[in-house]
Amino acid sequence: MDDVVNPAEQDRVVVARGVTVTRGGSDLVRDVDWSVRAAERWVVLGPNGAGKTTLLHLAGARLHPTRGTLDLLGERLGRVDVRDLRLRIGLTTALLAERIPAEERVGDVVLTAAWSVIGRFREAYDGVDEARAAMLLGLFGMTALRLRPYGTLSEGERKRVQIARALMTDPELLLLDEPAAGLDLGMREDLLRRLSELALDRAGPAMVVVTHHVEEIPPGFTHALLVRDGTVIARGPLPETVTEEYLSKTFATPLRLTVADGRFSARAA
Repeated sequence: MDDVVNPAEQDRVVVARGVTVTRGGSDLVRDVDWSVRAAERWVVLGPNGAGKTTLLHLAGARLHPTRGTLDLLGERLGRVDVRDLRLRIGLTTALLAERIPAEERVGDVVLTAAWSVIGRFREAYDGVDEARAAMLLGLFGMTALRLRPYGTLSEGERKRVQIARALMTDPELLLLDEPAAGLDLGMREDLLRRLSELALDRAGPAMVVVTHHVEEIPPGFTHALLVRDGTVIARGPLPETVTEEYLSKTFATPLRLTVADGRFSARAA
């Protein structure tokens, strides 16, 4: 019965039970229990090396647990064709971004996600694909740049294109690895506004965003998972988890937290 997904959990897009990932004799994450429901928007917080990206790769069906069980979108990992599963999951990571050809046109960067390829070759796209790509470019303010080579974009523009690409297949789960990393203040705030609008859209996908900084939690996000050294420190609704106590424990530094207008900021106590 352990290989059967519980019908009572069908609204959960991620269900991890006792998940451990071991590489080279070391645990990258250890005994993780975590559940994400379809209407929830999660932030994963922690310092460098905490295991945040490992958790994102697990949720993106790019990595299998060494121990424990992981259900994604109602499917047990290890008993499903991950190629089919990945089509239902939107993912952005630095590694994926590095594979986008600098000469690729912005519009094609988004469009080619319909075939799960990077770099346009001889694929045939129908009007539905082209219309969705155009809609997503407009959603992220990139319509005017659709014919520009990707390599000529600013870092903030590239991040918007990457997220638009991740949404191309209309995923049920959207996973973003440090989307605001490397952005200046203006670009960060613009991106967080767009992510907040997406989070508040009830028709939008479940979302998980990885970050080091509480300042990068978009308004509209509902839950947080705090991790350190591969171990969960806290999980649950934002008001119960993003607290001075748990943040100080997660970052091993006494911190003072400020909350205003749905935004968080932290500094040393």
